[in-house]
Amino acid sequence: MEALKAALKNVSDNNWEIYRGDSFQLEVKAADALKSAIYIKACIRTNKAADVRMGIGLGEIKTKRAKLSEASGEVFVNSGIAFDGLKQAKVNLSIKTDFPQFDEEINILIKLSLIAMDSWGVATAEVVKHALEHENILQSELAAISGRTQSSVSEALKRAHFSEIMEMDKLYRKKLNQLLSV
Repeated sequence: MEALKAALKNVSDNNWEIYRGDSFQLEVKAADALKSAIYIKACIRTNKAADVRMGIGLGEIKTKRAKLSEASGEVFVNSGIAFDGLKQAKVNLSIKTDFPQFDEEINILIKLSLIAMDSWGVATAEVVKHALEHENILQSELAAISGRTQSSVSEALKRAHFSEIMEMDKLYRKKLNQLLSV
């Protein structure tokens, strides 16, 4: 629970809420949604045998409330649909928007990335977490922060398929920007 709270604070200031003990909602910019989910997954995977299931919803917020779980709008409906479909799709992460072609393309990329992310061990997840927290630093600096050698950081990022996952996030942002600028 502490890892989850720390992750939510890192990605969303005060726009998050934990309810029913193990469920959560957070509000982030649409462009940051996928990277935030990847970060949260890395934080949770730093605990042995722990994982997280997340449904990302994009859309409008109709009514804001003091409690995020009481707000309304298509963004919340979409995230609920994405989350409810996880079990049937046999995945831990999915996205739902009002644009089916976008959803189909991004969800295929997510499924492929989950092949790597679902197998992250504790050490790999810790390095990914640090890499996402300190995006623009050298591996040697990341090694100093994480208490590892530069070569072990490099190997962990390779095992995590970190560069490919960041390429997916970059493509997600590009396609989202194209979609929203039409």
